[in-house]
Amino acid sequence: MGVEEYIPRGILLTAIEKMVNWGRASSVWPLGFGTACCSMEALAAFASRFDMARFGMEVYRPSPRQADLMIVAGRVSNKLASTVKLLYQQMTEPKWVIAMGACASTGGVFNNYAIVQGVDRIVPVDIYVPGCPPRPEQLIDGVMKLHNKIRREPLRGQRVNQQEAVELTESRWV
Repeated sequence: MGVEEYIPRGILLTAIEKMVNWGRASSVWPLGFGTACCSMEALAAFASRFDMARFGMEVYRPSPRQADLMIVAGRVSNKLASTVKLLYQQMTEPKWVIAMGACASTGGVFNNYAIVQGVDRIVPVDIYVPGCPPRPEQLIDGVMKLHNKIRREPLRGQRVNQQEAVELTESRWV
């Protein structure tokens, strides 16, 4: 006897956690702001040639309260750091951060007092996209890696534990 006999047509069996995480990963809404030159590449990823809409990211959201993804594209100055932190705090939960470019990840070539040496000193970063500037294809790959991470998150609202964070750090460089 097959399972088909016990389950009526049209019923889908899955775990609630998997279904919710699928919905979250399929409708990530990025916050619309750019800090430097990498933001032009991030904007290009949303153009018709690369079409981020196929990943459920139709448009940049104008308000942090409507967004759940922050793409920090480019260098962050010390003056701008408090604004980036405030925008992150105003975003809805669950929220994720992609550091796009060498400057956002490590400070890049700007090793001086005016530039934050990695945005992870201000906000927790989920995915790093290296390059100067990274191509739109690299950002798309970073978004796909973020989708995989979202699908594995627990529903309790807890972030990934420290051991998983180390494993993700080793594999998240696009």
